[in-house]
Amino acid sequence: MPSSTTGSAAPPEALTMIESLLPILAGTLAAATPLIFAGLGELVVERSGVINLGVEGMMLIGAIAGFAGAAQTGYGAAIGLPLGALAGAAASMIFAFFALSLAANQAACGLALTIFGVGLSAFVGQHYVSYSLPGLQPLAIPLLSDIPLVGPVLFHQDWVVYLSLFSFAAVAWTLSKTRLGLLLKAVGESPEAAHAIGYPVLGIRYGAVAFGGAMAGIAGAYLSTVYTPLWVQNMSAGRGWIAVALVVFATWKPGRLMLGAYLFGAVTILQFHAQGLGISVPVQLLAALPYAATVVVLVLISRDRKLLQLNLPASLGKTFLP
Repeated sequence: MPSSTTGSAAPPEALTMIESLLPILAGTLAAATPLIFAGLGELVVERSGVINLGVEGMMLIGAIAGFAGAAQTGYGAAIGLPLGALAGAAASMIFAFFALSLAANQAACGLALTIFGVGLSAFVGQHYVSYSLPGLQPLAIPLLSDIPLVGPVLFHQDWVVYLSLFSFAAVAWTLSKTRLGLLLKAVGESPEAAHAIGYPVLGIRYGAVAFGGAMAGIAGAYLSTVYTPLWVQNMSAGRGWIAVALVVFATWKPGRLMLGAYLFGAVTILQFHAQGLGISVPVQLLAALPYAATVVVLVLISRDRKLLQLNLPASLGKTFLP
């Protein structure tokens, strides 16, 4: 009597499809990491009532500072990321001086910072064009990385990816559960009322801007020392603008920002795997997908005025002098 096989094993075609998607999922986590850092930083800045459009410039300054430090010392991302954070924070203080202390137009100051960052990074980076760094080896989490299919994707990444997840948890907890988060919200909603009861509005905003600059600098340093461990002029490639758009897409909520970052990361990484998946689309169109997706998302979000008004910090972009 012939024996019948039982069980719920997946068909070979399904396993092949899943295995082909694993590199895309793994790449999505890495591609989303700089967007998470830069987006979280800008979210904190805007929660305080300040809009800094210089994220792209701070990322580039952090990228060249981190790469130069890593190339000169040989310590890679271990020194590159802290140097990128310091450089990004220092650049943000230029913006803060003009936008906060001198009450200049915040949008204009942010755009000027982006132009400054592009020029400065190109000038300093010309000495590092021929350099390359070893990058980072994936860090496998014991036991979790051995889970079939999911383990190699989620738990076999470089340590900076795990740092981005920790940063998200820390920012989300701070904004929702701590006194500092309440202060940021109070300053972003009504700086006059916060000042009237004795809170240092400018000091809080300076701190938020410095944090945003440091996070943007880390994002840039990750690009130059880990993601593509070599120096390329304008290597941020518009990610700073995508990070600013992500904050609006997330309606100033960290959880939605994470989802948006992974969405844009998936769109970014898809262009490198499209041909392998049999998608016959021009390379130029695939390269433009992340930016087209940014425009589409902003258009869709802007149509829901009620959602924006409920979550938009009331004093966003407005100058305040005590």
